Amino acid sequence: MNQDLSILPLVLGASLVVQFVMALLLLVSVTSWAAIFRKLFSLRRVKSLNDDFEREFWSGTSLNDLFTAAAQNARLAGPMERIFASGMREYQKLRERRITDAGTLLDGARRAMRASFQREMDAVETHLSFLASVGSVSPYVGLFGTVWGIMHAFTGLGALQQVTLATVAPGIAEALVTTALGLFAAIPAVVAYNRFARDIDRVAIHMETFIEEFSNILQRNLGAQVASASGH
Repeated sequence: MNQDLSILPLVLGASLVVQFVMALLLLVSVTSWAAIFRKLFSLRRVKSLNDDFEREFWSGTSLNDLFTAAAQNARLAGPMERIFASGMREYQKLRERRITDAGTLLDGARRAMRASFQREMDAVETHLSFLASVGSVSPYVGLFGTVWGIMHAFTGLGALQQVTLATVAPGIAEALVTTALGLFAAIPAVVAYNRFARDIDRVAIHMETFIEEFSNILQRNLGAQVASASGH
């Protein structure tokens, strides 16, 4: 058995279908890693921006000042800041229409924040479905390449008088390379998907908690205004 069973000769000696599957899996793997790094940096930025805004929110700065800053910094604002701005914007619009009912004001602000929350979550979850698809489909694509390669190898062996391990090994080995590539593409995608899904759930819970806390602040402010008006 003096045949070279290193990766490169096996790839170059494979059939066109197997080579196509290998190239496809390599492309998917590279794209998957690019999506992983993009999502990793994106989530870190979201967490950092949310934390910065939350510190500013609880620092005692007035709601009007926070809203003015959010409106001026709309492009660079984080998801939580945009959710806050959408709630304040709707609240102020309703106040400008002379609506004084506390329930209507609070319900309008909360609906605006929930709509903004859904938009932000759609943006945060971008590319997550791609990683899920890579993790679930890549092993089967690799298995298809393996099955095709083994079929091709045994078809070629049918014309030989004597079949030894030395003649079978290269064909089987080149076919199994596609399975390895399928796993190489799938495993990082699955691990990254599970990690990002957990992180996104935490971000969602964090923002939903903020919506409820901000709604409570608006409710207290409205209650104070009603009490002040009735006192006069």
